[in-house]
Amino acid sequence: MIFKDDFPSTPPKCRFEPPLFHPNVYPSGTVCLSLLDEGKDWKPSISVKQLLLGIQDLLDAPNPEDPAQADAFQVYMQNKQEYEKRVKRQAIQFSEDVVRKQLMGD
Repeated sequence: MIFKDDFPSTPPKCRFEPPLFHPNVYPSGTVCLSLLDEGKDWKPSISVKQLLLGIQDLLDAPNPEDPAQADAFQVYMQNKQEYEKRVKRQAIQFSEDVVRKQLMGD
């Protein structure tokens, strides 16, 4: 999460590094969620906890009405079993990368 000086007047930018394979995450890693959009549902009263819970919900249940990544969206819509397989493979890879970095002292 990246917070500007005028937070909470403006929402933070939420980004995954490295980017996730997910219909609502742009190829850059930026999360596509209405709570994070000033023109949609952002309100200064929204807490960081609420944002994190909203992102967690979105990761668990993608919003097909607001796709941000064409490949992930197509796989999700056409073959949910393949989508789940790719997400699990990605989770394993990320966890292995984290462990490797911890062992190497990065």
